[in-house]
Amino acid sequence: MRWWIGGVGSLAAVVLALAGEPPDTNYDEAKVPPYELPAPLVCFDGRPVTEAQVWREVRRPEILRAFATNVYGRTPEVPVSLRFEVTDNEPRALEGLATRRQVRIHLFTETNAPWIDLLLYLPNRAPKPMPVFLGLSYGNQGIHPDPGIRPSRDTTPGRGAHASRWPLTMILERGYGVATFAGADVEQDRHGSGSLQRPDGWKTGVRGYWLAQTGRAELADDEWGSLGAWAWGLSRALDYLETDADVDARRVAVFGHSRTGKTALWAAAQDERFALAISNNSGQGGASLARRRYGESVAASYELSGIWYCRNYRQFGRNESALPVDQHLLIALIAPRPVYVASAEQDRWADPRGEFLAAWHAGPVYRLLGRPGLEVAETPAVNQPVGQTIGYHVRTGDHDITAYDWQQYLDFADRHLKVR
Repeated sequence: MRWWIGGVGSLAAVVLALAGEPPDTNYDEAKVPPYELPAPLVCFDGRPVTEAQVWREVRRPEILRAFATNVYGRTPEVPVSLRFEVTDNEPRALEGLATRRQVRIHLFTETNAPWIDLLLYLPNRAPKPMPVFLGLSYGNQGIHPDPGIRPSRDTTPGRGAHASRWPLTMILERGYGVATFAGADVEQDRHGSGSLQRPDGWKTGVRGYWLAQTGRAELADDEWGSLGAWAWGLSRALDYLETDADVDARRVAVFGHSRTGKTALWAAAQDERFALAISNNSGQGGASLARRRYGESVAASYELSGIWYCRNYRQFGRNESALPVDQHLLIALIAPRPVYVASAEQDRWADPRGEFLAAWHAGPVYRLLGRPGLEVAETPAVNQPVGQTIGYHVRTGDHDITAYDWQQYLDFADRHLKVR
């Protein structure tokens, strides 16, 4: 039973929450319908893309607009008044391994406006400025039992409750910093630490604040959902990292697991300052192909978690072939920057094969831009990482982020982010 539950506040969503996965969920490869993917290098008007300039000036912008209009929603130009307040700077954190820095990112001038509390660990023995992994958490206090971490507001995980997903010692000893903040700082999508979503949570977050400034009460059908808001927040965290002398903001990797993995891909697609992107078990709406109708479908994802997307996305439930895009194009938007997609063997809901195929089908864009793609045509064996500029693995186990995953991400980052 999956408890990624919530959605749009309907009785149907509550029923699905109690029942688990929808009864029509397909886990049979023989029942995957025939499908045809949009060609990465053919414009919507039929023009072939044979030069990098056409990709940059025509094809990439139209794909980005199509995802914004139909899937994640348009992210507006939000007027911000950024101010960075360092509230903690401990040079001997984690028994001297790292400097712990906590920074309040003031987004607006009003005292009642949302803000971001960024937690940053920097390895003391690494050369500066250094590369950093940036990702969303479910509460800063959850990533490590360090008593110096100030709990994120509106979050409930206990101190160190999610530490297995954040192997700080491993990452820091490899020479990388780690930066995170709670997604709830930008938008609260769940009740406490539970799985039942809050359909009205957006009203007290950045989206609600911004909408109030426009004098409107409701979002349009093509305006940003939660994933868009969280991605916007990651870019604001990068704004701070650009000002930190200990950080090389040109070498920031954005990463995430599950819904935060979806967010990481969308953030990297929109904000080309991110040097590398990592998607861990992101599934439908993340790295897996919508047209495959295996595991979580578009219809199920919207019913269970509709607040993540724009309202236009609902029209493609059981009508995936009408989507002008699919997730291989989301990965292609990140080109020529490196991207890593990871799956878990037992996480059928996220469709591991669909995640692999999306990575594979993004390859033509990377090759057009002079970089190798995945370069492996068949799903690799379990625990056998493959790929170059696009990386992929499927590991043993279920929906989680593990030390094995991090070992692959660090190796991948070493190839692309370490200064030689």
